[in-house]
Amino acid sequence: MAKEIFEWVKTIVVSVIIALLITTFVARPTLVKQESMYPTLHPNDYLILDKLSYRFHKPKRGDIIVFRTGLKTEEGEDKNLIKRVIAVEGDEIVVKEGKTYLNGQELEEDYVKEDYIRGNINMVIPKDKVFVMGDNRDVSYDSRDIGPIEANNIRGKILVRLFPFNKIGGVD
Repeated sequence: MAKEIFEWVKTIVVSVIIALLITTFVARPTLVKQESMYPTLHPNDYLILDKLSYRFHKPKRGDIIVFRTGLKTEEGEDKNLIKRVIAVEGDEIVVKEGKTYLNGQELEEDYVKEDYIRGNINMVIPKDKVFVMGDNRDVSYDSRDIGPIEANNIRGKILVRLFPFNKIGGVD
């Protein structure tokens, strides 16, 4: 009996250690709290964040990322935001007259909630930075407000949605 209990305890301890290693270095759960990525993501969507892939390659246009900001939560903790990468280093981004242009071409963005995009931006994205915007552009606090995001502030890329169950799978 004691041997069986020891085996159970050992299995539980090893499982907890593996779970901690995975959530610390590889992937971690993330909960959507705002509507800035609607209709792609909804409040209370439960997501898994890939923390590892950007150690091997840079973010790409279209990636949905989580990044640190200088903003604080009501509890005084650093606030993370979830947004879509629109432009990467070297790209020219222009937002004018309600339209978004990337390297001189108007973006076709079927994931965006509204037709008119607020803002007046004309910039080339600096080295090691990305330009992000939420899919619900009217309510999104993003690079139009805080500028390009430094690559070292990116916590990871959204890998998969786990909840709600009827929407389990990849997120585009």
